Amino acid sequence: MKQLVLSEIHESLGGKMVEFAGYNMPVQYEGVKAEHHTVRNEVGVFDVSHMGEVFVNGEKALDFLQYITSNDVSKLTPGKIQYTCLPNADGGIVDDFLLYMLEENRYLLVVNASNMEKDLAWINKHNTFGCTINNQSDNYSLLAVQGPKSIELLQELTDVNLSDIKYYNFKMGSIAGVEGVILSRTGYTGEIGFELYVKNEDVKQLWDALFTTSIEMKPIGLAARDTLRLEKGFCLYGNDINDTTSPIEAGLGWITKFTKEFINHEELKAQKEGGATRKLVGLELIDKGIARKDYPIVDEDGNEIGVVTSGTMSPSLNKAIAMAYVPKGLSNVDSEVLIQVRKKQIKAKVVALPFLK
Repeated sequence: MKQLVLSEIHESLGGKMVEFAGYNMPVQYEGVKAEHHTVRNEVGVFDVSHMGEVFVNGEKALDFLQYITSNDVSKLTPGKIQYTCLPNADGGIVDDFLLYMLEENRYLLVVNASNMEKDLAWINKHNTFGCTINNQSDNYSLLAVQGPKSIELLQELTDVNLSDIKYYNFKMGSIAGVEGVILSRTGYTGEIGFELYVKNEDVKQLWDALFTTSIEMKPIGLAARDTLRLEKGFCLYGNDINDTTSPIEAGLGWITKFTKEFINHEELKAQKEGGATRKLVGLELIDKGIARKDYPIVDEDGNEIGVVTSGTMSPSLNKAIAMAYVPKGLSNVDSEVLIQVRKKQIKAKVVALPFLK
């Protein structure tokens, strides 16, 4: 199991450590609910250094990325970021990730740790464009500072005007005396926040500095990251999307652009034009209970017609919420479905995403 550079610090702060994607990761510190509310109302920091950083360079880097990704890379300019995915040849998704345009012919892919080997094999297999693929994941750490007070806190540590950086944009700069940090106006919580990409040798200096400002900072674990992203309807690879779910079914048509040709674009275009038979929806439970990943969606006769992909008790809404694949005919808002929870069938209704507006 891989260790984070800051693993010992997380343990000293009372972090409960678990194995996640091959890494020893902090799942919680003071408790999921408290950490969740800290990010929604104040500011917290996540150590998400397990994420992968893969650099793609070359004269044909744009052509290569246009071919292997679903979104339109030509819309990027240096300093901009795109959410996108790698479609596979069977209608599913190899991975979803953030694509950074660093400069002309030079890009950064930030991918899911659990998919690192699969992603690299896929990218290298399709690299007939002469690009250089440079996996730097083992050399970078990533801290996500998220919450309404995040800009105020970080501004005490940098001369870069953070308020000028728009959502899904980034700047390279110095923060807390550390040079060459990617200051990225992104995050997985739906709150104002930044993700800070820093070399491993500098991450402790940056972490320590975050706790020296006039604004109180708290460490936040993976469990609260999951409840925060679910309230905002963000997909999690391995739960809501995988090798067998298409971006169209998953509601990711907005990152699937048919103004270009890319891997399996014809099948996905047919789905967009009406061929998809199921859809990923938000559910709010009507009956008492909590829907968990892999609980079946059933009809009145108990036949399985869909599946829950993510579910929790929402700390912000104090309601049980879930995401699930249901037949297209049951995907409209206010449609009612039945979830098999052990020996009981409990009612839920389809609601518009995100759950938390």
